[in-house]
Amino acid sequence: MTNTASHAATTTSPATAESGVRRATETKNATKTTEFIAYLGVLVAIVVTATLVGDGGAEDGADLFDARQAMEYITYLTIGYLVARGLAKSGSREYYTA
Repeated sequence: MTNTASHAATTTSPATAESGVRRATETKNATKTTEFIAYLGVLVAIVVTATLVGDGGAEDGADLFDARQAMEYITYLTIGYLVARGLAKSGSREYYTA
């Protein structure tokens, strides 16, 4: 039997949903990507740096990398990660060949 169906990108039609046939793959899970590993690595580096880099015993009490700055960088990092994942999921489909 020859499969003459087009390679539809969705599996929401009743025929394919009931038979369990997937016509296209999805992107990887977020936890399996290098973006996620890089995100976690930089996140840990920011937290460790903010913790270790203190005022260094300066008498003026100046903190070179305080918690506010660390949270700001973590926020920017998270926004960048979310944009990267959104772009990765926006149009990437790998179609199966029959």
